[in-house]
Amino acid sequence: MSDSLCRWGFLSTAGIGRKNWKGIHLSGNGRVSAVASRSVEKAQAFIDECSQEVPQRGDVAAVGSYEELLSRDDVDAVYVPLPTGIRKQWVVAAAKAGKHVLCEKPAAVNEEEVQEMVDACAEAGVQFMDGVMFDHSQRLARVREILQAGEVVGKTRRISTHFSFSGDESFQQSNIRTDAILEPHGCLGDLGWYCIRFTLWAAGLEMPTKLSARTLTWLAGTESDGEVPGEFSAELHFPNDVTASFYCSFLTVNQQTAMVSGDRGYLSVDDFVLPFYDAEASWNQHQHVLDIDNCRWNFRRHTDRNAVAEYPSGERNAAEVNMVRRFADCVNSGKIDPFYPDLTLKTQRIIDACRRSDAEGGALIEV
Repeated sequence: MSDSLCRWGFLSTAGIGRKNWKGIHLSGNGRVSAVASRSVEKAQAFIDECSQEVPQRGDVAAVGSYEELLSRDDVDAVYVPLPTGIRKQWVVAAAKAGKHVLCEKPAAVNEEEVQEMVDACAEAGVQFMDGVMFDHSQRLARVREILQAGEVVGKTRRISTHFSFSGDESFQQSNIRTDAILEPHGCLGDLGWYCIRFTLWAAGLEMPTKLSARTLTWLAGTESDGEVPGEFSAELHFPNDVTASFYCSFLTVNQQTAMVSGDRGYLSVDDFVLPFYDAEASWNQHQHVLDIDNCRWNFRRHTDRNAVAEYPSGERNAAEVNMVRRFADCVNSGKIDPFYPDLTLKTQRIIDACRRSDAEGGALIEV
């Protein structure tokens, strides 16, 4: 392994990989050395298109199979954006080949699969991390500090998140996310994963004790063997009287909002997953006051906008760059961080509990 650069291999040419291709280039401690697809031609086309905008340090090999990429000596870590339904076998294979693993989300079909993936990585002494970019944002770190201090929000009582986009008829019929085999969790896995992750951070990484959840609308692609959640909601109960809700949907217009409410104020973020195009990542802090004097009732607004200097993507301080840089630090130093696989397991455990509650008609169940 290189002493200064983590050498990345991409298992598939999924579109999200283009964002991480640039992130790796900007990280300063990594480079892409190989890309695998089901054909060398498809891998080469991906490399050529990405290289036109962002050349990597050194040559990038086009590989015609995933097995061949995992056998390469010039690959230290693999990025795995393969469909959820087939991801486990390749994560386990990568770990057995001694490759560190950054994989997309949802991590797997269920907690048992995630545990197998995490155990394989631990046994091989390689890092495992899922690809939630905002985990590594400066904004999230600052928001967590504010919540922990308690001066703005006070004691946290309620956490609410909403992540949605409106998929057109073509999306609903043919997108992989409406395929029950490849992406069995539908919008819950694709969008709800982020809602759950933000909720965990806002709750101080404590797990909920119980929850109830329902699929509001089912979708099935034309080639799918079954239905997947197309619109989903859940209610979570945490220790210390904290509750949370989330809503995710393939049928509702673009919205990525989060709110944390307490006994002194509340904090809101309008773009908690993919920050708006700007040089800052912002949030608002609210401590409104209701003044009552006989017949006069005045609800006075007290809102402060706050921000950190952080680009939404494609710059050296963007969240995805921080993610791949942090991952490569673990690879290059040989210091494996168990925090990240544990965070993945917690999130998957809540996904599984949501599916169990949904199967029971939205029953309140223990996590």
